[in-house]
Amino acid sequence: MINELSRHKLAQKQTMMKHRYIYHDEDFVFACIDDELPGHPLYIKKVENRMRRLLKIAELNPELTPHSLRHTHTSLLAQAGVSLPQIMERLGHKDEDTTKNVYLHVTKEMKKEASQKFKELMENL
Repeated sequence: MINELSRHKLAQKQTMMKHRYIYHDEDFVFACIDDELPGHPLYIKKVENRMRRLLKIAELNPELTPHSLRHTHTSLLAQAGVSLPQIMERLGHKDEDTTKNVYLHVTKEMKKEASQKFKELMENL
């Protein structure tokens, strides 16, 4: 995956240089690299269609979407102990409530787990 993303990033840089005066540089991961709208974000339908094909080829869960991957990423950040402001910045969220919907769900699970671990520790004393 890292190799593919590196190749993709290189293709984007080449497009940036080719269209340096009109390239829409907002640091999108999946930006157009063609001559039509260089640097603009890909249409979500295009990304979803590609992802659906790749999931089928890889025989993975066809219910996955780009948004579900973003949600998983957010959950993993919260589980890793990354602070809410850092997660918000990473996701580009300005509204705390948007991030909290996922973040608080994960932290509630973490609290349950911590409680369970403490219970087990006390039982083993």
